[in-house]
Amino acid sequence: MKYIDEFRNGTIAINLSRKIADLAKCLDTTTIMEVCGSHTMNIYRYGLKKLLPSNIRLLSGPGCPVCVTPTSYIDTAIAISQKYSQEVLITTFGDLFRAPGSSSSLEMEKARGASVIVVYSTLDALEIAKKNDGKKVVFLGIGFETTTPTIAASIIEAEKRNLTNYFVLTSHKVMPPVMEALLRDKELNLDGFLCPAHVSTIIGSKPYEFIARDFHIPCVIAGFEPLDILQGIYMLLEQITRKESSVKIQYSRVAKYEGNPTALALLDRVFEPCDAEWRGLGIIPGSGLKLRSQYERFDAHTVFRISDFGFLINSAICNPQSAINGCICGDILRGVKLPADCKLFGKVCNPEHPVGACMVSSEGTCAAYYKYGETEP
Repeated sequence: MKYIDEFRNGTIAINLSRKIADLAKCLDTTTIMEVCGSHTMNIYRYGLKKLLPSNIRLLSGPGCPVCVTPTSYIDTAIAISQKYSQEVLITTFGDLFRAPGSSSSLEMEKARGASVIVVYSTLDALEIAKKNDGKKVVFLGIGFETTTPTIAASIIEAEKRNLTNYFVLTSHKVMPPVMEALLRDKELNLDGFLCPAHVSTIIGSKPYEFIARDFHIPCVIAGFEPLDILQGIYMLLEQITRKESSVKIQYSRVAKYEGNPTALALLDRVFEPCDAEWRGLGIIPGSGLKLRSQYERFDAHTVFRISDFGFLINSAICNPQSAINGCICGDILRGVKLPADCKLFGKVCNPEHPVGACMVSSEGTCAAYYKYGETEP
């Protein structure tokens, strides 16, 4: 298949669902987690759960980059815009614009006069820095291995252009460590992972091998189209019924075992591993990326003395926004609760007036549930 509509063929989807049902006959309740927000959105968009037997349970994980960005990070970005209001321009991707901090959001701060600009790429942020050499331009760098290489490239380009007013506030995440954290969560009982497609085009399949080897949990890297997802589920159930565990690639037209060597080299050149805070999951060792010391001059944490904001960040960690307003985004990201379990879902919290980050992003689980009419726990 080479055309998009071929990956949405209803007849093939029905045939795949029948094959899945045949495999499921010999299984008890089997829980498969997709750890990518695009998987979640398309599962609901195309009604794929309705094609599965009742004993096959799909669960959404922490695969939305905006959703997992902690409150403290948003509070820090807001604090920079306030403390340095005359000299700083904040640039951000649009999906972070409305994400709630402890008591505000970038959208609200812009309405109050803060200099916040939504951009479509890091190149946009670089151009803004070039045209505003009297200002410090801070790009809010969040996301997984998919987008981080573009941010690494922007830093190299800024160095090449000799831009001295471009900075990145990093909050990058990497997927394999959080998947391990989920497997160690005693409230979860997972039988398989649908691994993220775009992340895997960068890192390849090798980084997931410890999951199959050490935890005996099968993994399949699946694409985002309906037939990709159904075939990925079928490939997982094949392993589960045979009591096997390995990492297989359904998305072979793009994802490879070795990943993207060019992108990986770029990441290794600019970033190094660090511990990172995830909304709802706390600090996970080795799950983040920070700028290497040779690129420290581009690091907003250093340039703007973020350590001096400790009072604000500690307050956000001790009194997270979700604890204040009753939002259960953290539990939803961990996979232990569903959006419909939240007393705010669809009532106080909706896409027009989001209370939690999972309702803000187009990849958020709550947004998917709301948009496609899922109301039952």
